[in-house]
Amino acid sequence: MGLMEMMEQVKAHPLYREAGMILSHTGVVRSTARDGRPVRELTVRADHVRLAEIIDEMKKRPGIVEVLVELNEGKLLVGQEVMSVVVAGDIRENCFPVLMDTVNAIKRDVTKKTEI
Repeated sequence: MGLMEMMEQVKAHPLYREAGMILSHTGVVRSTARDGRPVRELTVRADHVRLAEIIDEMKKRPGIVEVLVELNEGKLLVGQEVMSVVVAGDIRENCFPVLMDTVNAIKRDVTKKTEI
């Protein structure tokens, strides 16, 4: 499922009428590591149990209608998508923190990455 399909899934949600915004994040493989080293590819593994827990936690926050996450695992090349996150909810003050917290929790607790 791509970002556009994720958006359509949100729009089909029974509570979509309560949403005032849809936010998204798409992470891609960069050609350089944070320390400046060149990167040719990235191997990604995910803890799907922890991912489901994070999504459930975020959906319980005030004003949130839906949280969707798609992770690409395995060997990924520079420019390929690693993660897409979509958050739908009522207002900025509720939605932006959920998007940031979801992305940060996934990067911290869900994905294990090896840069080559």
